[in-house]
Amino acid sequence: MQTLNEMLSRKLLTSAQHSQIGAWIAHAKTPEAIMQMPAPLWRTLELASVLMNVDADLTQPPLLSEGM
Repeated sequence: MQTLNEMLSRKLLTSAQHSQIGAWIAHAKTPEAIMQMPAPLWRTLELASVLMNVDADLTQPPLLSEGM
């Protein structure tokens, strides 16, 4: 939900889209069920992810804590 909230705060999603996508994800029990999201919502989520460069964040190595 944090990423969805950030998408909303950056105005990449409308309040209605945020609510609909959040409800779909909360209702879905598996990744496969999430992938069955209605196409218009899926496209909106996909575009917002591209605009936020979410894939680049996922390919970064994990940060090590300073105490290690």
